[in-house]
Amino acid sequence: MASPLALNAFVPAMPDVAVALDVDIATIQLTFTFYLLTLAIGQLITGPLADYFGRRPVLLAGLGLHTVGSLLAASADGVDMLIAGRVLQALGGSTCMALVRAIILDVHGRQGAAGRMGYVVMAIAIAQAIAPTIGGYLNLWSGWNSIFYLSVFMGALVWLLTLWMLPETSNVRSDSLHLGGILRRYREVLRSTQYLSYVLSNTAVAAAFYLFVGSSPYIVTGQLGGNSAQFGSWFLIVSLAFMAGSFLSTRLAHRFSVDKMILGGNLLSLLGAAFLVGLSALNQISFVGVFLPMALLTFGRGLSQPSAQSAAINSSDRSAGTASGLMGFIQLLTGAVIAQLVPFLLEYGTTLVFGCILIALLIALMAHASTWRWQHENDLAIGVTTNNDKRGKPYG
Repeated sequence: MASPLALNAFVPAMPDVAVALDVDIATIQLTFTFYLLTLAIGQLITGPLADYFGRRPVLLAGLGLHTVGSLLAASADGVDMLIAGRVLQALGGSTCMALVRAIILDVHGRQGAAGRMGYVVMAIAIAQAIAPTIGGYLNLWSGWNSIFYLSVFMGALVWLLTLWMLPETSNVRSDSLHLGGILRRYREVLRSTQYLSYVLSNTAVAAAFYLFVGSSPYIVTGQLGGNSAQFGSWFLIVSLAFMAGSFLSTRLAHRFSVDKMILGGNLLSLLGAAFLVGLSALNQISFVGVFLPMALLTFGRGLSQPSAQSAAINSSDRSAGTASGLMGFIQLLTGAVIAQLVPFLLEYGTTLVFGCILIALLIALMAHASTWRWQHENDLAIGVTTNNDKRGKPYG
């Protein structure tokens, strides 16, 4: 929870930090962009390291680095120092994001991973739910620096709990940490069409969320006349919807297939995006008209994300850490690019931003449809082969 808390708690304060440090919106947006970009690159590094050294030592090192970065950001007196602190925060936090999925697969195996992944997504949703609210009020009451002191406390606490409670979970080690071996594992993962389709679907849904997170603080302060505390309070509804969807996914995982869960979640998210675009086109921009449709979108994301993540990682036989890290890299790199595009998109109005959210969800549906069709054709081929074998086998 340390990394989602550090990412989202700072978001409501960004317009005020831009004023305090005397920089424009595009410059302060770099603190968000570089955080996501470093998270992305960090997961590329974390996966192979964890496959080679084990999950526990890599996780402890990352949490320590996250705490140091939070302290640096808290004491920043300029945007350069703030960005440097955010980079260290993200580099350390990337270990948590990459390894939690691999640890679940280590402990519970392929069959039980999808349901348990829902609890992890729900924990992230809790952090995302409380972070903007806490960050918004801390910014008003104690200044934006206090947000990072909270991250120092959380990072140190999670480090101690990991040291005390988490044993090593992986019994399988990769045989090489050389660049050639690392690249070979990434090539093996990327050869899976199934992996790429699930990752693209999950990434497109995440892209819709990043578009909203990056733009909504400026929509609240610029168009709705609100402040950071109001943003945090309304964003709580969005995050609680995500948490509800994640919780429901844990209950439905044993009743519905992975692909049905993904399809249902993606359709709900698409419906929420359609409401956003429609209300914006009709000039019905309000707190209710922005945050309630987004709550429906994130409820659908909570339903689909655990299954999509589990399905993607399960497509890799021996390199779960590498597959998990690569998926995180792709998603967060997309988020970093989107974060820097948000100021440009906002110049053309909220309808364009919400339209891009709708397009992202259409891409998610098409990507998932492709892998589902491929699986169906593959299952039919296996069934035909099996039946032919049975017909060719003599009785008695």
